[in-house]
Amino acid sequence: MSDIIQLLPDHVANQIAAGEVVQRPASIVKELLENSIDAGATKIELIIRDAGKNLIQVADDGKGMSETDARMAFERHATSKIRGTEDIFKIATKGFRGEALASIAAVSQVELKTKLKDAALGTNIYIEGGVFQFQEPVQTSEGSNFLVKNLFYNVPARRKFLKNNNIEFRHVIDEFQRVALAHENLEFSLFHDDDPVFKLRKGTQMQRIVDIFGRKLHPQLIPIKEDILWCKLHGFVAKPEGAKKTRGEQFLFVNGRFFKSPYFNKAVQEAFEGLLLPGYIPTFFLFLELDPEKIDVNIHPQKTEVKFEDEHLIFALLRSTIKRSLGIYNVAPSLDFERDPQLDEIMQKSFPSKSNTASIKMPEIIVDRDYNPFLEERQTTSKAEIQNLAEMYHQNISAEPSKINLFEDEDFDEDLMRLPNGYWLFNKGDATLMLDLGRMHRLLVSENNNKQKKSTNSQSLLFSLEYHMNEIEKSKYKSIKKYLPELGFEMTVAHENVLRIDAVPEGLKESQVMKFLENLFEILEYKTEEEFLHFYQNQWNKMQSKSRFDFIYKADAEQLIKDFTALGFPEFLPNGKRCFYEVPFNDFKNKF
Repeated sequence: MSDIIQLLPDHVANQIAAGEVVQRPASIVKELLENSIDAGATKIELIIRDAGKNLIQVADDGKGMSETDARMAFERHATSKIRGTEDIFKIATKGFRGEALASIAAVSQVELKTKLKDAALGTNIYIEGGVFQFQEPVQTSEGSNFLVKNLFYNVPARRKFLKNNNIEFRHVIDEFQRVALAHENLEFSLFHDDDPVFKLRKGTQMQRIVDIFGRKLHPQLIPIKEDILWCKLHGFVAKPEGAKKTRGEQFLFVNGRFFKSPYFNKAVQEAFEGLLLPGYIPTFFLFLELDPEKIDVNIHPQKTEVKFEDEHLIFALLRSTIKRSLGIYNVAPSLDFERDPQLDEIMQKSFPSKSNTASIKMPEIIVDRDYNPFLEERQTTSKAEIQNLAEMYHQNISAEPSKINLFEDEDFDEDLMRLPNGYWLFNKGDATLMLDLGRMHRLLVSENNNKQKKSTNSQSLLFSLEYHMNEIEKSKYKSIKKYLPELGFEMTVAHENVLRIDAVPEGLKESQVMKFLENLFEILEYKTEEEFLHFYQNQWNKMQSKSRFDFIYKADAEQLIKDFTALGFPEFLPNGKRCFYEVPFNDFKNKF
């Protein structure tokens, strides 16, 4: 029998290895930006074409590379940051200059121009599909300029799995924002198909957040800061009104590196307990600084997951620090009677020399044993008031349960009761229905708008409103502004990124305008006019709809149920969500 095991050719092995590092254009953006930071750059420019499918260019003013280093950087396992195994467990840099370049070059066409400071000439290298083509001297500026062209041109099976440009560019922006947020002392710029998307100046952490996400976020931000011996925590959380139903503006960093952690996200969520409506997620930008030996960043190929030595202590630190800051800024009660027991462990770890066994002096309680309440004039309740209270009590307990008859042609009563969580119980026939009146109302609004073909007449505002757009929203506004006049909006870009709104569609309350526009700008780009109009109508229906928490009066609930019955009492919304849940009586009997 002939042997069947053989070594793979280098170019095939490189393409397979590239699969771990290069999943999409955003993966390359992350690696190249981090390499620029490790090279000591102060200005970094990112240029994208076709969402990165045809060009990803990163130019920096870092220290550049020599002729030999430039060539070696594209070799497999080449690095300038690791000399021994022990170095892997105390990494203080982002990437290693050249760590991912071999993988990137294996699935694209790569050109590099780089020059050391004070060198007369730089180096120009071109590699195609992992195969070295040429290297020559070139006149270029100090630093490095990487051009990655035609991603996956030689692996068409991988290229066809890339998403449309809107989705891929959204991922590029995500990576750009993560890197830029962690390095507010550097200048960053991003261009997409020659259009400027971001131009970020050097500044404070607050300025960087505002430059990326817009001025409207500024008044909502609450500073977070805690400094103990083994861990530093700083950053910002947004007030409850800055919370959103979709994840997006939740950022965690450790030693300047973005990472994901559902466990730590839960700590932030718990700090906001009782302050957010169900389903809402707080906005936060939190930065941890730890000894690199206390974390492991190599458990995930993209290094987005990090293992912590003291995970449960960091959880307690996040929760308690945020909760305290919310109290200081009068967002939540500042007194927390449910002291986190893990805080004692945190303090003991930070200050081990302080003993926790010190004697505690019990508070003294002074009692006036000569006090006689009958010696003072005291206000008492009159006999007439007591009699009235007694009569009211007997009337209440003797009254029959209230019944409502929703349908005159029915020969039975329908019972209706509101639950504390906003849902309603409704006895219909031989079953009890748990109703979500908010969803029922939304379906009614949608049906009514479809029948009436909602008017697009404008209503002028007495005073113009100003919406402060971030760069992404500004780009979105350009793509949809041609549709807005037909829908009843009158708005112009007044100056810089300020959108002046002079008129809105009839039926849109002035207090709803800002939230409505924010929802429209939520999607980066619409593929077709029909897609935009469908999303617009969906948001319009949401704005006109009430939530289940808005229905607190039985009369309103009764009327809604009547209107909903006229529709045939549909169980589901078009998106598949339930309007009610049926619980047969037998299910109740089986509980006893």
